[in-house]
Amino acid sequence: MSLRPALLRLSGLLVVVAIAMPGCASVKNLFGGDDDAALETMTVEELYAQARASMRGGNWARAEQHFERLMAQYPYGPYTEQALMEMAYAQYKAGKHEESISTIDRFLRTYPTHRNVPYMYYLRGLVNSGRDTVFLQRVWTLDPSRRDLAAPHQAHSDLAVVVERYPNSRYAEDARARMADLVDLFARHEIETALYYLRRGAWVAAANRAEYLLETYPDSMYRHDAIAVIGESHVQLGNEALAATAREKLQAEAPDHDWLRGANWPDYPWAIRKLNPFAPERSPLD
Repeated sequence: MSLRPALLRLSGLLVVVAIAMPGCASVKNLFGGDDDAALETMTVEELYAQARASMRGGNWARAEQHFERLMAQYPYGPYTEQALMEMAYAQYKAGKHEESISTIDRFLRTYPTHRNVPYMYYLRGLVNSGRDTVFLQRVWTLDPSRRDLAAPHQAHSDLAVVVERYPNSRYAEDARARMADLVDLFARHEIETALYYLRRGAWVAAANRAEYLLETYPDSMYRHDAIAVIGESHVQLGNEALAATAREKLQAEAPDHDWLRGANWPDYPWAIRKLNPFAPERSPLD
C-alpha cells in the first residue's frame, strides 16, 4: 500500500493550517482582540487614540481593554485621569454596571477635587438607574416599580449630589429631571401597594399607604390617585367626613378624576391575564 496519497493529504493540511494561523490573528484583531506585544509598544497617545476610536465605533470592550492597558503602562498623568473616566463610561455602555460603579468610585477616591467630579456622580446616577434592569424587563416592558428599588434609590442619591453640591454644573438640569422621574417611580410603587390593599379590602392599610405617598412624594404624578385611594378607603370604612374631605381636595386638584365621576375606578386587570406568561404587566394605573 502506497503512503504517497496520505502524505500528500497531510502536506496539504499543514499548508492550510499555516495559512489559517495568520488569518486567525487577523480575525482576532478585527473583532477587538489585540496582540499584547503590540499594545506594549504603543505610546500613551496611541493607546488613548485607539481607545477613543473604539468608543466612536461602539466597540466598548475593546475601548475598555485599551484604557486598562494605558493605565497599567502609564499610571500617572492627564491621560490616566481621562482614561479612568472614559473607561467607566465604556463599561456602562457595555452593560457592565458593577465594573462601572467600581471604576467611578476609584476615580472619586483618587481625584476627589477633580473638575469632572460632578460628571462622575452624574454617571453613577445613570448606572444605578439601570443597574438591575434585566433582559426580560426590557423585552416585556415589565413595571420597574414592582422590582427591587435599592439601585434606583442610590441613583436618586447620586443625582442629588450633583444638584445640591454642583447646581451650576452642566449636568444639574438633567439630574433634576431624572430625579423627578425616579420620584414618580417610587410613588408608583407606593400607589400600587395601596391599590393592592384596596382590592383586598384592607381599607386602613390602603389609606395609610396613600397618606405616606402624599407625605413623602407630594409632587409625584400619582398624587391624585393617592387622594382617591384615601377617599375610597374612608367610604368603605363609613368615615363620611374624611371621605368628603378627600373628595373636596380631589375636586379642587383633578375634577376629571374617574373616582369623582363614579367610573369603575380602580379598574383592575382581569385575573385571567396571569395565565399568559407573555402578557405585559398591567395595573389599574395603565
